Amino acid sequence: MPIDVNLSQKLKQYFGFDKFKGDQEAIITNVLEGNDTFVLMPTGGGKSLCYQLPSLIMEGTAIVISPLIALMKNQVDVINGISEEEGVAHYLNSSLNKAAIDQVKNDILNGKTKLLYVAPESLNKDDNVEFLRQVKISFYAIDEAHCISEWGHDFRPEYRNIRPTIQRIGVAPVIALTATATDKVRTDIKKNLGIIDAKEFNSSFNRPNLYYEVRPKTNDINKQIIKFIKQNEGKSGIVYCLSRKKVEELAADLCANDIKAAAYHAGLESAKRSDTQDDFLMEKIDIIVATIAFGMGIDKPDVRFVIHYDIPKSLEGYYQETGRAGRDGGEGKCIAFYSYKDLQKLEKFMEGKPVAEQDIGRQLLQETAAYAESSVCRRKMLLHYFGEEYKKDNCGNCDNCLHPKTKREGKDQLLILLHAIAAVKENFRAEYIIDFVKGRPTEDILSHKHEQLEEFGSGEDEEEKLWNPVIRQAMIAGFIKKDVENYGLLKLTAAGKRFMKEPTSFMVVEDTEFKDDYDDDGAEGTAVLDPELYAMLKDLRKKMSKRLSVPPYVIFQDPSLEQMATMYPINLQELQNIQGVGAGKAKRYGPEFCELIKKHCEENDIERPEELRVKTVAKKSILKVKIIQSIDRKIDLDEVAKAQGLDFEDLLTEIENIVYSGTKLNIDYYIDEMMDEDHVDDIYDYFCDSETDDLEEAMNELGEDYTEEDIRLIRIKFISEMAN
Repeated sequence: MPIDVNLSQKLKQYFGFDKFKGDQEAIITNVLEGNDTFVLMPTGGGKSLCYQLPSLIMEGTAIVISPLIALMKNQVDVINGISEEEGVAHYLNSSLNKAAIDQVKNDILNGKTKLLYVAPESLNKDDNVEFLRQVKISFYAIDEAHCISEWGHDFRPEYRNIRPTIQRIGVAPVIALTATATDKVRTDIKKNLGIIDAKEFNSSFNRPNLYYEVRPKTNDINKQIIKFIKQNEGKSGIVYCLSRKKVEELAADLCANDIKAAAYHAGLESAKRSDTQDDFLMEKIDIIVATIAFGMGIDKPDVRFVIHYDIPKSLEGYYQETGRAGRDGGEGKCIAFYSYKDLQKLEKFMEGKPVAEQDIGRQLLQETAAYAESSVCRRKMLLHYFGEEYKKDNCGNCDNCLHPKTKREGKDQLLILLHAIAAVKENFRAEYIIDFVKGRPTEDILSHKHEQLEEFGSGEDEEEKLWNPVIRQAMIAGFIKKDVENYGLLKLTAAGKRFMKEPTSFMVVEDTEFKDDYDDDGAEGTAVLDPELYAMLKDLRKKMSKRLSVPPYVIFQDPSLEQMATMYPINLQELQNIQGVGAGKAKRYGPEFCELIKKHCEENDIERPEELRVKTVAKKSILKVKIIQSIDRKIDLDEVAKAQGLDFEDLLTEIENIVYSGTKLNIDYYIDEMMDEDHVDDIYDYFCDSETDDLEEAMNELGEDYTEEDIRLIRIKFISEMAN
C-alpha cells in the first residue's frame, strides 16, 4: 500500500489544489493505510475528495455507492476531465444501455477504471455481484451514508443490504461519508456497515455565514416570499415546498411577478429537470422551487438564500437543504415558515405506516417543532442536535439572537424536572415527563403506577408552556440527554445529578408562540389596522345603502371593509386588490369609499403601506370562466356541477364568489324551473328588508318551509341584481 506518497504533490497533480481542507489529509491517510473510516463533513466541506484522491493512488478499483444518478454523472465527468486517459471513472446504473455497460466492464477488467460509481440497487444485482468478484477492489466508499439509518432524513431500505453484498463481492476497507448525522444515526451507520471500530473524523457543523430565521406562516406567505425575492433581486435562491402541486403554483406566481423561476420535482420529465438545473447553474433563472425530495446534485457556490415554504420532516433534512446556501463563504439567508397545522398534516401522512416508522417520524417532527418554536439561539440548537457544543450565548446571525427574548429564573422548574426523571428511573420521554410533573393521570402513567410517586404533580402549579423550553434548554446546558440506543428516553447526566445536590441559577427563555392563522385554502385573514377608518367606512356604507335602497352587505361585505381599513386603497385600481371587490363593484360603489380613505390618510398623515402588488395565477379563474359561460348558455346547474366535477353545494359556493365580487349572473332560467314562484318572492323580499345576508339567520327567519339550497339560490339572484 503506497502510504509513503507525497499527498500534497498528488493533490496538486490531480486536482490543482495547493492545500487540503480541514481533515481531508488525515482521512485520506487513514484510507491509504487500509482502515475503515467514518467521515462526518457538512455540505461544501470537500467530502468527495476524501475517496477520489485515494482511489487514483491505490491499486485496483474503488466502488462508490451513491443514491443520486445526477450526482454520479457529474462526478464521473469531473474525474474524467482531470485525467489524461479515458475511462478512469465510470458509473453503473439503470440509465445505461447494454453496449455502455459492456464498455464499463471492459475498462474495469483492463485496469483502466479507478473509480466506479453505483447505486445500491445496482450493487445488489446478482450479475453485478458476480462480475465484481473478478475485480480487485481497493475500498468501498458509501456516500450519503445517513440513508442507511431509519433515523436519517432520507432513509432507503436498499442501503441496509450493502454490508451483505460487500461480503459476497469481497471484503475491503470501507469509508462511510455523510453531511448530516446525529449520534443515533452515526451509531446506526457503523453497526449496519460492520465498521464499529472505524476511525471517526467529525468536522464542525457550524456555518457562521448562514443566517437562520423562522417566520410564522400566514395567509400572505406568497406575498412575503415575492417581496423577499424582489429585495434580493438577481440573487440565486431555492424555495422548498412539500408538495409538487405547491411547487408548480408558487413557481407560476413567481413568474407572474417577473421573477425568473422554475419548478423542479420528480414528476417532471428527466430532460426538463436537467434543463432546469442547467438554467439555474448558468443563471438563466434565479430561483428554483423544488420539493424536499428532489435529487438535485446542485453544486452552485453562490446560492444566496434558501426558503422553506413548509417546515421539513426532520432537522437533518433542514440542515442539509439550508446547507446549499452560501457555500462560497458569502451571504446565505435561511428562512423557514412555520405553522402548527403543517406539523399536524405531516403527522397525518404517517398514518397507515408501520408503528415503528410512525414513532420515528413523530419524534423527528418534534425535534423540528422544538427548533422552530424555541427562542434560544438557532445555531446553538442546530449544533446541539448534531452533538456539537456551541459555546457562545449569542451568535449574532439568527433571528433569536438579533431580537433576544427576556430570560426568567428557572432553577425550581429544572429541579422539579430532574427529580421527576430520576423518580421514573430515567425510562421515559419528554411528553410522559410533562404529564407526570403536571399531575395528569394518563392511562400510561396509571399503568406504571407512577401516580403513587411523591414527585407526581410536583409542577402542577407551573404554566404548561414552560416545560418544553425547560427540557430543551436543560439538554443544551448538559443536565439531561436523550438516550442513543432507545431514542427519546430522557437520562440524567453527571452535571444534572450535581445540580440536584447543589442547585444554582438557571435562566430560561420561553418559546415563541405561533398563532395559527394560516389557511391552506388561501383565504385571506384580515386584521383591522385602523378601527377609526373602519367605523367611518361602515357609516358610509350605511348611508349609501339607505340612499340606494339596498342592504349594506350588497355594497361591500365586512371582510372587504376590514381590508380597506388595513390597505388604504385610494383609487379604483387599488380597490380591486381588496378581497371581494371586482371591477364592476369598484366602479359602481368605489369612488366615495376611495375619496373617504384618501381624505382620512391626508388628515392623519398616514403613510400608506407600500404594498407589493402581487399578481397571482388564479387557480380558480378557468373554473370561474367555465361556470359563467355555462350559465350564459342556460345549462342546467346540476349539469354544470357534474361537468366540473363539483358537488352542487360547491358549485353554489363558486357562483356566490363570482356574484359577490361584482359579476352579474342570471340564473332565473334554473330558478323558474325548480322553485315555486311564491317561495321565490318570499325569500327575495326577506333579503330586501334584511340588514344581513347571513344564511343561518335567513333560515331561522324564513322557517322550515324553505331549504338552504332555495335560500342560497335566491340570495345569488338578489346580490346579482341589486349589487352588480
